[in-house]
Amino acid sequence: MLVPLSRKKFEDLIPFVGTGAQYKYCWGKFPDVLRRVLISITALAVVLLIRAFFGTGELQDVLQAVTFFISLFALVYWLWGPAVQAGMRNAACRRYKYAGFFRGEVFDVFVTDEVVSTQESVNDRGDLVVTENRERCINVEVGDETGFATRIQVPLQREHQAIRIGDTAEMLVMSDRPDLSRIAKVSDLFVSRVGVWVSDYPYLRRDEFEAVSRKLQTIDLDLDEYEERPRRTERTKAQFEEPPTRKRIPKSKRRAR
Repeated sequence: MLVPLSRKKFEDLIPFVGTGAQYKYCWGKFPDVLRRVLISITALAVVLLIRAFFGTGELQDVLQAVTFFISLFALVYWLWGPAVQAGMRNAACRRYKYAGFFRGEVFDVFVTDEVVSTQESVNDRGDLVVTENRERCINVEVGDETGFATRIQVPLQREHQAIRIGDTAEMLVMSDRPDLSRIAKVSDLFVSRVGVWVSDYPYLRRDEFEAVSRKLQTIDLDLDEYEERPRRTERTKAQFEEPPTRKRIPKSKRRAR
């Protein structure tokens, strides 16, 4: 099932400003934080040097004002950097003009070992040694009756073990075509039976997406009820219809004839 969504609903699901979950993802680990702190210190040092060398003359007041604001932003870059990264990721999705709610089925689930990075070193004999850092990933193939199929690969987590072939899979699909005939990008995947999300980066506002899922599920149930109602009505009418009967004539009248 593929249901087109309005532009407003699309923007509600993927907002312009990063959500809390997106900010947490972009915050990263300690090496990422340390890298941002070093960038902040370097940028602040550059601004102070510019102010020291060019902070004289007629433009001294203007330069001091400009460098003050630049140094202020540079000083807290380590804090607002993740918000910018999340906004850029969201903007990459929001550039698509059309979106739709996809509900399909899990076709296959399997685990693979993927190379995430490599390290080169030299041993005692002078030989080059390449070390591969691998990570276990889950691969979930989903599709529907129309022939559309895609595969999502993310780092394996414990809750992914509950996913089974045949489970209902839901996600947001994006396209540049109004009829969504060509899917350009997909969001994180939601397996509704077990309430598990399959994702690396949390593109969606998950509470909003689950609300859309429940609403569409209610609509489907109402449609099924509407389709079954005429059949029930016919059966009900048949139960109350009296079968055809023959009029019985008393024996006394038969003899009189």
